[in-house]
Amino acid sequence: MTVRHFLRFSDFSREEIEYLFARAAWIKDKFKRYEPYRPLVDRTLAMVFEKHSTRTRVSFEAGMMQLGGHAINLATRDTQLGRGEPIEDVARVITRMVDIVMIRTFEQEIIERFAANSRVPVINGLTDELHPCQILGDIFTYIEHRGPLSGRTVAWVGDSNNVCNTWLQAAATLDFKLHAASPRGYEIEPERAAQAGTHLERFNDPHDAVRGASLVTTDVWTSMGFEAETEERKQDFADFRVDAEMMALAEPDALFMHCLPAHRGEEVTAEVIDGPNSVVWDEAENRLHTQKALLEYLLIGRVGAV
Repeated sequence: MTVRHFLRFSDFSREEIEYLFARAAWIKDKFKRYEPYRPLVDRTLAMVFEKHSTRTRVSFEAGMMQLGGHAINLATRDTQLGRGEPIEDVARVITRMVDIVMIRTFEQEIIERFAANSRVPVINGLTDELHPCQILGDIFTYIEHRGPLSGRTVAWVGDSNNVCNTWLQAAATLDFKLHAASPRGYEIEPERAAQAGTHLERFNDPHDAVRGASLVTTDVWTSMGFEAETEERKQDFADFRVDAEMMALAEPDALFMHCLPAHRGEEVTAEVIDGPNSVVWDEAENRLHTQKALLEYLLIGRVGAV
């Protein structure tokens, strides 16, 4: 059998993504009813962390347990990766002992090299380039509250980081418009913009990007690994704070999302993130349910009706 990986959002077709959303809804309903669903009994997930994590670790570990399987947490400092063992050798060994692997690391190349030498599915838990599991949860959350995103507009306000890059792939896959607003010097690279084609429109003024949007989303101004730039970024992003005035330019029922952790008073005001249009806590919870659907799909394929 060909091993399927989920290293980028665009690894799956629109039909596959929509299947995952349907499965996530079914799995979540079982979870809320306290009805056990354990299709992954005796399956093991290895979680490799080169970057710190809260939501990624809890959602994958809890999700695997709820599906009847087991998760092993491997921090770099606790393994031979921390002593320079080649990633290819680590992949060849680990994937003879477990059924699936999730990696949260720095360079996308690391996870690509691991997957190229893996006998089992590999999931991108986050890299500096992409964060596909986050966007799965985000779009599922929007569907729960407002229906499909197809034909609608998502406004991204902030740095052209890994979350923004993944929104680009999602827009092209699921046929919605992405308005991306970044300060000069932090814009989306032309080669990435080309991946989204006509689905992307870029702005330097965030107010223009948010105007008429169905969903407004942002992230911290300084991503993990760029802490040395914090003070400079605070100045450069000062006009990119999502506040009530900016949200008022979106559709009246527009939702606000943030992948968390958030810095109130920087990229978003407390009034917005804690306001009635914010769905950040549903968004965080839905990482659990969409990732459970993903684990199920990668390990056993399609299952019964949804």
